[in-house]
Formats: sequence, structure tokens, C-alpha cells
Amino acid sequence: MKFGIVRFPGSNCDSDCFHVVESLLKENSFYLWHEENDLRGADCVILPGGFAHGDYLRTGAMAKISPIMDSIKSFAAAGGPVLGICNGFQVLTESGLLPGALLGNRDGKFVCDWINLRVENAGTPFTSGYKKDAVIRMPIAHGEGRYYLDGKDLAALEKNGQIVFRYCAGNGECTDAGNPNGSLASIAGVSNERGNVIGLMPHPERCCEASLGGEDGLVLFRSIRNYLRGASQGARGRESVKT
Repeated sequence: MKFGIVRFPGSNCDSDCFHVVESLLKENSFYLWHEENDLRGADCVILPGGFAHGDYLRTGAMAKISPIMDSIKSFAAAGGPVLGICNGFQVLTESGLLPGALLGNRDGKFVCDWINLRVENAGTPFTSGYKKDAVIRMPIAHGEGRYYLDGKDLAALEKNGQIVFRYCAGNGECTDAGNPNGSLASIAGVSNERGNVIGLMPHPERCCEASLGGEDGLVLFRSIRNYLRGASQGARGRESVKT
């Protein structure tokens, strides 16, 4: 399996993602510069955290016009899995690959902490290793992570199962105290309607080893690896039937 990790000027979590894929998943990983338009055969594309283009104008506003984004849009439209983490999530919403927007945190402050998440949808390529309603822990680090969209679109997200993670208390209850940035409906991560594009503000790549405080994030990366392996085996099986 080949994982392409996009680098924008200001990305700073790309090496973390590379480490997880290469050292923990034991899969091939390579960097994709934002000015490229060739995904070089990537089976999965990751947009990591950081501060793309220094977050000038608005988070993700400049990154969305990078040449590589047209290729990622085509890749996603063909069913290719795309993961956006923190700043990558912001880029995906700005690019129209995911619904909604990420606004400034409700208290106007940068938040950096470990938080609880409730798994809302365990049926995506990225979440199949979790159990629905499971409470997991991941770190966050952002100043503009308050998810928002209008009421009509929120109802559609609920109906389509596009809310993937919610902030919650340790018992799984969504509370104001458990919502670190004021996100609408405690939303921490969403998918597109098809489920192959996911964005989340927490950092799964930072909690893949016990030495870092937890391994709940590794489940996400293993889920997509297992999904890709299954898709590859299915393709080979269909090819053998044809021949």
C-alpha cells in the first residue's frame, strides 16, 4: 500500500504521519509537494496538520488553490480515500471536499490538550476498527477548530451518518465541558456522503504509541490499511475471474 502525504509550506505534522505509516504500519509512504499534480500512484492521501501558508487570509484558504488539490479532488471523486487531520481538515472544508467550516475557538484561545471522542460512525474505511459509540482519547492542538454549518446541512449530516467523531465526556456524554472549542453539536470529525473522505481536528498520528500516551489513533491508520488490503485483494480476485 502506498500513502501520499501532502506537504504545504507550513505543514508540521507530515513527519509524524510518515513515521506511523512506515514504522508502525510497515507500509510505503512518500511526500507530495503541494505544487505537484501527480499523486504518483498513492492508494491513500493524507493532508497533515500544521499551518499551511501560515494560515494567511483564513485557514486552508490558500492551500485550496494549490495544484495538487485538483488531483486530490479527482482521486476522491473516483473513490480514493483521503484523510485530513487538523489543518488538513480545514483545507478539505475550504476545498469543498467536506461540508462545513472551521472557525476560531469560542474562547479565542489556542487549545492543546488530550480530549475524549465518541465514535459516531464505525462504518467508514478509516473507522472500521472502532466500535460505534466507543470513547477514545486523542490530543488536539488548534486555534480554529470550531466546526460549523447551518441547521439544514446539519440535519443532512445526521441523516447520512457523516458525523464520524464527537467531543464528549469520559462517559460518552456530549457536554459543553467536554467540547473544547465550541463546535456545533460537539462535532470533531466528519466525512463526505460517500465516506471515503474524512477530516478531524484531533491528531490520531500523535497517539499511535503507548510511549506517547495512548494508541487509539493507530486504530484509524490500521483501519484504512486493512480497507486498502481488502480492496486490493478484491480487485485481484475479480481480475482472476476475468482471465
